[in-house]
Amino acid sequence: MKQLLSTLFIIAATAHVILAADKPDFSGTWKLDMDKSSFGPIPPPESMTRKVDHKDPDISVEMSITGPDMSMSFRYSTDGKETSNNFMGADFKSKTTWEGKALVIHNVVDAANKSTNKWSLSDDGKTLTDVWTVSSPNGDFEVTYVLVKQ
Repeated sequence: MKQLLSTLFIIAATAHVILAADKPDFSGTWKLDMDKSSFGPIPPPESMTRKVDHKDPDISVEMSITGPDMSMSFRYSTDGKETSNNFMGADFKSKTTWEGKALVIHNVVDAANKSTNKWSLSDDGKTLTDVWTVSSPNGDFEVTYVLVKQ
């Protein structure tokens, strides 16, 4: 019986490791690739850098943009727990879910202003693509940020 329990524990632990390995780790310092990104109706920045610290389920993002100059921080939880963030004085709530290997961040300012970020990582782990979809009373648009690991 003791051996059976030990075997079941090993199988359960191995399954947990295998499932965790299916989810990418977005940690790193990422620099915007201007040529591969698409900004839609938004004027492109001169540059953008993101520092991502991903220790599942917690993700923290420090972002620095030039032209216009801005710095911002966001925190997310990949287990679906709601987090609170602020962008330029506007408070918003975020819920993050996995769609396969893509991380989807649902942001809500209010009933009329919502956005979604869908992060995906290239197979070699060197390119992070963030597709940002915005829905507001002023219209809907999409921006694609392609970032290269530094």
